[in-house]
Amino acid sequence: MKNILLTGANGYIGKRLLPVLLQDFNVYCCVRDKSRFNSEFSSHQNCNIIEVDFLDKSTLINIPSNIDGAYYLMHSMSTSSTNFDVLEEEVAHNFIDIISNTTCDHIVYLSGINNDAKSTSKHLRSRSKVEEILLTSNVNTTVLGAGIVIGSGSSSFEIMRDLVEKLPVMIAPKWLLTNSQFIGVRNVIEFLEKILFYQKGYNKKYDIYGPGIMNYRDMLLEFSRVRQFKRIIIQVPVLTPKLSSYWLYFVTSTSFNLARSLVGSMKVEMIAHKNNLHKELNVNLTSFEDSIKDAFKKVEQNNIVSSWKDSAISGRLKLPLSAYISVPSYGCYSDKRVSQTKDPSKSIDKIWSIGGETGWYYGTWLWEIRGVLDLICGGVGLRRGRTNLIDISTGDALDFWRVILADKKEKRLLLFAEMKLPGDAWLEFKIDKQGVLHQTATFRPRGVLGRLYWLSVYPFHDLILKGLADKICE
Repeated sequence: MKNILLTGANGYIGKRLLPVLLQDFNVYCCVRDKSRFNSEFSSHQNCNIIEVDFLDKSTLINIPSNIDGAYYLMHSMSTSSTNFDVLEEEVAHNFIDIISNTTCDHIVYLSGINNDAKSTSKHLRSRSKVEEILLTSNVNTTVLGAGIVIGSGSSSFEIMRDLVEKLPVMIAPKWLLTNSQFIGVRNVIEFLEKILFYQKGYNKKYDIYGPGIMNYRDMLLEFSRVRQFKRIIIQVPVLTPKLSSYWLYFVTSTSFNLARSLVGSMKVEMIAHKNNLHKELNVNLTSFEDSIKDAFKKVEQNNIVSSWKDSAISGRLKLPLSAYISVPSYGCYSDKRVSQTKDPSKSIDKIWSIGGETGWYYGTWLWEIRGVLDLICGGVGLRRGRTNLIDISTGDALDFWRVILADKKEKRLLLFAEMKLPGDAWLEFKIDKQGVLHQTATFRPRGVLGRLYWLSVYPFHDLILKGLADKICE
């Protein structure tokens, strides 16, 4: 059985590609933080998890030398770093340096459609540079350039969903008339699977795309039609790229960094260079309408495999999850609630369903106000919700929290706040063997401002946190 290296295994595409690869290959999943790898396939006999940071050469020794093929699924679309293009080049060079010393015969890189290197966005120029580095290496490489990816949990799908479902009338920037080509996420996975070891495609780039060319305005109107909503879109020429980024940031669930990157890319046409790869690989292209319908089937079945919202870069954590799992006590404020549950199993189910569409059981409108204030301050707000309505895993985003530990067997859930705060905050739920709920909110202030913040919100915490514990125990 051949060995495959899967970089970006925790990412939106990586999570979906993994179960396909495991059917035929022994897969080495590259992740920067093992604790965030929560795939249901982690215990599969062909799944091997290795911690690798391609910006840290000391970790590259974890990559085995007997690799036959590799997927390069790393990019920094949402990074806040201003020199992300330099970092991406460094990652690509480090990747090639280590892969060149293995038995790897083929690299597959998922990039973007890039029509004009001079007028395109910084992010697409950076991807083109990565393409150049990979294609000029001594390892056979195939580059697949994708446009707008449509699928449950994809950033493009979620942004369109937010716009269509929230705004009956949209005052939109003129770049909505920019033409682009979409592709359903199902087709993306098919291309990635079938192109591996396809020798005719060695050292080439193919654009992958669905049937037809659409502008963003038509995509939104078609999305509205599929959802049976009547929507009006009015274009205005006065929205600058920065204002457009804020428009996306406040209306949709995207982060400002991602909104800024998307606006930069959306101003430039992304029209694929035609090819017959889908015929050669026997990929049946999915229409825009069917891609939307497929996505909503997953949403309605509560079966979203991966979501961009769960990516670490959608929040503000700078360190691995393990760095936040030990809740401090020295110099901290805390609010502890202890209450006997009436039915421990039902209470743990409530804890595992908290947030998102379910809400926070008590005073949800106060949580929503806090989310709006956080959004105004440049935070994530409550817009991310949660990917699954009844299940939760370590590393998931949950409103303005990040799940640091989710251990249902031990009946313990630990959250870390990703909202804008003058300090660090944790919220922990644990039910002991006697069925007693231990709910603890911990705040580690940063300077005088942090202490003043805790004192100012304590009356609200006293009300909200007590009500939350009581509702969980009912």
